[in-house]
Amino acid sequence: MRMRRKPWAEEEIKNNPHLVVPRPHEWRGKWHQFFNNTNPIHIEIGTGKGQFIIEMAKTHPHINFIGLELNSSVLGVALRKLIAARQETELDNCCLIRENATQLTDLFAPGEVERIYLNFSDPWPKRRHAKRRLTYHTFLDLYSDILAENGEIHLKTDNEKFFEFSLNSLSDYGFRLKNITFDLHNSDFEGNIMTEYEEKFAAQGMKIYRCEAVMGEGKR
Repeated sequence: MRMRRKPWAEEEIKNNPHLVVPRPHEWRGKWHQFFNNTNPIHIEIGTGKGQFIIEMAKTHPHINFIGLELNSSVLGVALRKLIAARQETELDNCCLIRENATQLTDLFAPGEVERIYLNFSDPWPKRRHAKRRLTYHTFLDLYSDILAENGEIHLKTDNEKFFEFSLNSLSDYGFRLKNITFDLHNSDFEGNIMTEYEEKFAAQGMKIYRCEAVMGEGKR
């Protein structure tokens, strides 16, 4: 279900340039300067309402997290969550940007990102829309360009067909798959942080599919 437009979102985004970076392209190759440290950089594509990336930033203070979200209203909700989190605890390792995944190579230099999170991405179930899936090979081209050596993609979804497509696409491209589970919440995986969608699906007893993909040697 599409979120209703938040009329306050644009102004709030504009008033918080330290949290929603207004010209992220200018930081390409210099994100360590933005965070003022040399810690690894992880990004989430389609960060939604922000719960996952904010909780990850709290849990892993020595990693820098960047959430990409194109929808202004959704981004505004994530921003408010980030502001609230910063009021509760020191949280200077997380920021948001309003950009599309197609712009990744304009936002990050080759090898600048250690890990990419794809959480409950739109499965685009119709065959004619396959090119829009975030695990289609044209997107994998972008990921392989910005990922560091042995960089990883971590994927979670509730859609079995999209998961199977993604496993095949990642494997065919040359990524090494590991920690594959077809029922995350009934597995022995530890340290899972849920998104808002995941909490909803889990409460309904739906299976969550998850995998990790390590970029193959020579792909970057």
